[in-house]
Amino acid sequence: MSEETADLVVIMITGPENKRRLPSAFFLAATAAASEQNVIMYFTGPATELLKTGVAENIHPMEGGKSIADFMKNAMDNGVQMMGCRQSLELNGMDESDLAYQDLPLLTPSQALPSLGSAGKVLTW
Repeated sequence: MSEETADLVVIMITGPENKRRLPSAFFLAATAAASEQNVIMYFTGPATELLKTGVAENIHPMEGGKSIADFMKNAMDNGVQMMGCRQSLELNGMDESDLAYQDLPLLTPSQALPSLGSAGKVLTW
């Protein structure tokens, strides 16, 4: 976790099951980060599947449009810090070797909650 308190935390719960809902979370996070806010996205539950190699690359909210991986890259390029829920990996039949981002911080809910909860604003998506 960053030592600096987050201005905005987006707790990602939505995963591949609702591909049309996903882009907005990444747009909001990227826009806030581009406005020099400290932004964290914490992936838990079904959203953890988006972190698996090949999954986000193959989800296209609009036919012929950008993939969720493109939206994620845009957010990271704008400074959004992403992290995953360690327990959710197990719940989704994954382990660290499945992750597309090998340097992604993985935190248990008890490790993440104090820092995530101290953010200026928290959105659940």
